[in-house]
Amino acid sequence: MRIAVVSDVHANLPALDAVIEAVGRVDAWWQCGDVVDYGPHPDEVVARLRELGAQGVLGNHDAAALGSSILEWFNPYAHAACLWTRERMAPETRAWLEALPELTTIGDWALVHGSFRKPLEEYVEFPEEAAASMAISGARLALHGHTHVPRAWRRTGRSASDDGFTVGAPLALGGDTWFLNPGSVGQPRDHDPRAAALILDTDAGSATLLRVPYDIERTQADIRKVGLPGILADRLAIGR
Repeated sequence: MRIAVVSDVHANLPALDAVIEAVGRVDAWWQCGDVVDYGPHPDEVVARLRELGAQGVLGNHDAAALGSSILEWFNPYAHAACLWTRERMAPETRAWLEALPELTTIGDWALVHGSFRKPLEEYVEFPEEAAASMAISGARLALHGHTHVPRAWRRTGRSASDDGFTVGAPLALGGDTWFLNPGSVGQPRDHDPRAAALILDTDAGSATLLRVPYDIERTQADIRKVGLPGILADRLAIGR
């Protein structure tokens, strides 16, 4: 099977559409949370993922848009964007998000947004965090998002290492234990403004990172047009 994995789309329709076009035909679409918020296209992005039959998990921004008190921890820009999203979302968008679990398993893979210790809160940014989460998940193969930075955590004894991705080159998974982060479609934070996604090839046992250019200026214009904080538009051009 060939599976496309996306995360942290953050209501950025031009970025998602560019990824869909670049990926082409696949057997399934999975997503690791934060479908909405920050960006100006929550209904359109959810509609697109529904059309694709995407399966996945709830992110912290999705939960906040649905009314979770997790909103209290957001910075002022995220707080303002979340309140806008709450008011803007259509009933069918809300219903789709409400049906998402915090954790799920699809075949051999376990999916979460943040970590298996704290699904909506913890950022897995260091080896000890990755190792702890991998131990809790009990899965040999797992996926997460939240950090907006692609990672390929491999279990090494009681620790973990980031084996990294080379864009466009398949990473052989073999029989090792992995915790992969596809990066962010809609708001990358690794100084590369291109949208990020993973392609899993279950027959070859590999994962390939894609980076896809998209019409950033269109998203920036739409952010400003609807009155969202300007910093959310500015940061897209620098991948931060």
